[in-house]
Amino acid sequence: MVKICCIGAGYVGGPTMAVIALKCPKVEVVVVDISVSRITAWNSDQLPIYEPGLDDVVKECRGRNLFFSSDVEKHVAEADIVFVSVNTPTKTRGLGAGKAADLTYWESAARMIADVSKSDKIVVEKSTVPVKTAEAIEKILTHNTKGIKYQILSNPEFLAEGTAIQDLFHPDRVLIGGRETPEGHKAVQALKDIYAQWVPEEQILTTNLWSAELSKLAANAFLAQRISSVNAMSALCEATGADVTQVSYAVGKDTRIGPKFLNASVGFGGSCFQKDILNLVYICECNGLPEVAEYWKQVIKINDYQKNRFVNRVVASMFNTVSNKKIAVLGFAFKKDTGDTRETPAIDVCKGLLGDKARLSIYDPQVTEDQIQRDLTMNKFDWDHPIHLQPTSPTTVKQVSVVWDAYEATKDAH
Repeated sequence: MVKICCIGAGYVGGPTMAVIALKCPKVEVVVVDISVSRITAWNSDQLPIYEPGLDDVVKECRGRNLFFSSDVEKHVAEADIVFVSVNTPTKTRGLGAGKAADLTYWESAARMIADVSKSDKIVVEKSTVPVKTAEAIEKILTHNTKGIKYQILSNPEFLAEGTAIQDLFHPDRVLIGGRETPEGHKAVQALKDIYAQWVPEEQILTTNLWSAELSKLAANAFLAQRISSVNAMSALCEATGADVTQVSYAVGKDTRIGPKFLNASVGFGGSCFQKDILNLVYICECNGLPEVAEYWKQVIKINDYQKNRFVNRVVASMFNTVSNKKIAVLGFAFKKDTGDTRETPAIDVCKGLLGDKARLSIYDPQVTEDQIQRDLTMNKFDWDHPIHLQPTSPTTVKQVSVVWDAYEATKDAH
């Protein structure tokens, strides 16, 4: 029986492993995490993340061939294939601060794998990582003295939150990158055999390691770029009296462009887009490509501009002051069908309004008050570090009330 262990029980690890367990009943899948509270939640009726359809998949497999455990070392030692989906936050200090990915958690996972392994393993990068991470990980793993052989594969996820289960059931493509050696090809085939149990063969793409690592950053950069493009147009539409909805509809009718990701908004959020583009910028700079780096930086700049512009429009429409006025905020997560608030535009909008002393009443059925208060008091990029490294009792913002009813939020709002 093939044994799979996944390190990291978050938005990527949990759903991905649940679907592998569902589709491959002969494979034993264990998801491990150092956070005991998170594992407890995965083993309960109230899962730690909200994702449509996830509940049913977990309930069907849990205890059969899907397990959640905080005994990390035991399950890593027993596994044939180890997926690593730990956080890769943006560095907040030191070399590459504000752009480069912080590989602290990745490195400690790799060292732990090297420490506890007693047999050959395939190690799969599932987290979004900068190009050439596999090389560093390989060094850590292959310099063990036990003669154990490791193959590193890159298998980036292309899930959209809110539709992750459907994305896993019917992926556009599954991408597997490995070394161009006989052992590398064998490892790629082993992972391909897992996915082939439900994904059509022609949709499983195999590449070299670096191409797989870079494809993920490239895909997210292209998607974010579309959003920034239409948001830049929205500013021009407002200035000229055009309707951005009509413009984007007309543009989206062009088959070469297509309609997806052309809805103007307050900007993109979520844990990936900004982080991956900053990472891409950093890699371009490190490879002596400042013009390319500058090009991708603009996607983020337009996104920040769009959020500021929105706040300024709200304030301008209320006689240039929102001081002590009640403003209702309906929805705090970064998009529908998720409770995820990472990099949500709501944070910058709320902070902007709070800066002008507004009183906010926030409603979101999937986000707790604790999370909202935490998000509004945390420093940039802190959200991506494990919960036990975040400020434990964030100071609550007095001007913010979180309510459990949309009508309550809007009552007496200006």
